[in-house]
Amino acid sequence: MIKHIVMWNVRGDSAEERLGAVNQIQRSFESLRGRIPGLLHLEIGVDSSRIDYACDVVLYSEFDSQASLDAYASHPEHTRVKNEVADLRIARHQVDYTPN
Repeated sequence: MIKHIVMWNVRGDSAEERLGAVNQIQRSFESLRGRIPGLLHLEIGVDSSRIDYACDVVLYSEFDSQASLDAYASHPEHTRVKNEVADLRIARHQVDYTPN
């Protein structure tokens, strides 16, 4: 198994605009459930700490293998979601790892 974690800070001049961006990211990624071979788990978390160095939203996902994660990167459904959220973010961070 491999874990794939992505965190974003979203664009927006107001709290309402940022919340709209977070909600769109959440809807878009949740639409991937059941559509990606090898995707075992997908979870979206929204930051509640409101501290200045926190990211706004996180994607936590698990894949059955590195090959499945590699295929996900170019899967048409993932490409669709990337296009839907591309303009909503101002920063993106990613970690992929295999648990011990």
